[in-house]
Amino acid sequence: MKFKPLRLVYISFARIFIHCFVPLAAAVALTGCAGLQVKMGMKLYLDKLPISSMQAAQADGPGIAPGEKSSLIVTMTQPDGTVLVTEGKGHGKVLWKDLMVTPVILSANKKGVVSLSQDPRISDGKIGHVVVTVPSHPGLRADLDIPVEYDRQFTANFSGRDGSSGSDGSSGMDGTSGSSGSMDPDHPSAGGDGSNGSDGSDGGRGGDGEDGPPVLVRVTLRPGSHPLLQAAVVSRGLGKLFLVDPQGGTLTVRDDGGSGGSGGKGGRGGRGGSGGMGSPSGSSGRDGSDGHDGLRGSPGKGGSITVIYDPQVRPYLNLLKLSNAGGPRPVFKEQAMGPLW
Repeated sequence: MKFKPLRLVYISFARIFIHCFVPLAAAVALTGCAGLQVKMGMKLYLDKLPISSMQAAQADGPGIAPGEKSSLIVTMTQPDGTVLVTEGKGHGKVLWKDLMVTPVILSANKKGVVSLSQDPRISDGKIGHVVVTVPSHPGLRADLDIPVEYDRQFTANFSGRDGSSGSDGSSGMDGTSGSSGSMDPDHPSAGGDGSNGSDGSDGGRGGDGEDGPPVLVRVTLRPGSHPLLQAAVVSRGLGKLFLVDPQGGTLTVRDDGGSGGSGGKGGRGGRGGSGGMGSPSGSSGRDGSDGHDGLRGSPGKGGSITVIYDPQVRPYLNLLKLSNAGGPRPVFKEQAMGPLW
């Protein structure tokens, strides 16, 4: 009896693994089919598992700011001490579809990600909260407070729109092949010349970037044991509101011009037609010239920025970052004002 060498057996097994198991695992990862993942032990259902306790936490540490998102991690402990963790940022096997997240002040999606509105009036003076429950285990509950923070680098962007890209040039037409002659020694005839390819057309010029619009910034101070800056940034009838913690927070106002659009690509020149076979053979046609790429559009200029601030804000003006490249120097006006909301 002959046996396969060990190396050949190993190679055969490796081929089977590569051709069968690797594509299957990739398919599971790509499709995200919960039922298949559970059967393969990658995920699990909670409905028939005993759970004694449950805790919830934020994946990247406590706190959330207006306009931010934060992923949750839920940890469960079984009576025998086994710890189960949610999928996603928790990198565990518990499916979020088996849990229910009820947010207060916040919003939550079906993947355990909570978000806070960019409008600070919704969260001003409040604390975010989530309640996590398991429908298949009545009475099991995890509560989590999510403090609202304002020590972030906020941005109000009212910059002009970028220019549109130029249109691409069209390709030239290929030349036609020359007619065939005769290579018969007794009755030779020349092959016809191929025609020239036509030139490609030039790409179009990119559109110019839009200039930044006039922007008005109003800033006041809300005093207290932990003062906060209230800011309103308005342009073209649209406004954005911000609460900024002077201890670590900043507000950047961008009013730059838009970038010029890229030029279109030049069209490809047509290929010359081949000479016809004969005695002698015809000459091939000349290839057409490629078109030139279009020029980039000119960038727009920064818009005007006017800042009106309450006298109490003067010590914190360095927290206001303004950007309007190519525009006029920002104007600052000191004026007493009350709360903005």
